Amino acid sequence: MNLVTQGEGMTAALAAELARLTGSAPEPIGASAFRYKFSARDVKIAQWCDERRIDHAFVPAGRRFDQLKLVAMDMDSTLITIECIDELGDLAGKKAAIAAITAQAMRGEVDYPESLRRRVALLAGLPQDALRRVYEERLQLTPGAEALIAACKANGVKLLLVSGGFTYFTEKLKDRLGLDFILSNVLEIEKHRLTGRLAGPVVDAEAKARQFLEVAKALKADRLQTVAIGDGANDLKMMALAGVSIAFRAKPVVRAQADFALNYSGLDGVLRLFEPPPTPAA
Repeated sequence: MNLVTQGEGMTAALAAELARLTGSAPEPIGASAFRYKFSARDVKIAQWCDERRIDHAFVPAGRRFDQLKLVAMDMDSTLITIECIDELGDLAGKKAAIAAITAQAMRGEVDYPESLRRRVALLAGLPQDALRRVYEERLQLTPGAEALIAACKANGVKLLLVSGGFTYFTEKLKDRLGLDFILSNVLEIEKHRLTGRLAGPVVDAEAKARQFLEVAKALKADRLQTVAIGDGANDLKMMALAGVSIAFRAKPVVRAQADFALNYSGLDGVLRLFEPPPTPAA
């Protein structure tokens, strides 16, 4: 087993300190990231890392990124730093009301389809151009996202973006980043304004899980060849189907059920949970 530690707070000095606790020499595997050979999970090590705001993961040895076939991830607050519906709500003058419902849904306190309909209803009358403004003025990729996507492409790993957000944004990100598959909700628009309704069924936890299974089947990927990354309760069913589930800056209910949690690292931290391909012989 390997212990992987990473995050901005993981300095060389802390790596040396942790080496004394583990009895294993640190192997640098990236900026502010180290791997240790370790025999078993240790609660004291986990507590040491948590106190220093360092991500840690006890990872089975020999698990390689180039052996994957599918990486699936959520969009809002995972691939990108914002919740698009909250930003649309801001332009409608209703951000606080929408954000409060969003937070309840992400914690699993409110039925997701109903919460989404309630939030979308608050957008009724918003000009269609607000979608463009959010994309161009407010949407930013999460740090490390481009590195993760580049690694997927270099290793032939397909990318699936599944979102309870909206197709306006997922389609633009698909074209911009070269994603392979997307699934998201469609906002109904009439006379260049949002009606406050969705066109078609809600993309909820069940829909995300179904799409994940369909894509994995099409790729002939077995469970261990898949990864799912999310931050909210509506990602849990999809994450439960993956060989590796990663809670990314996620709510406690998600962290508790995921294989690994990245609270302080960027999305490139996903790569360090796997070992690199072996170096070809000279």
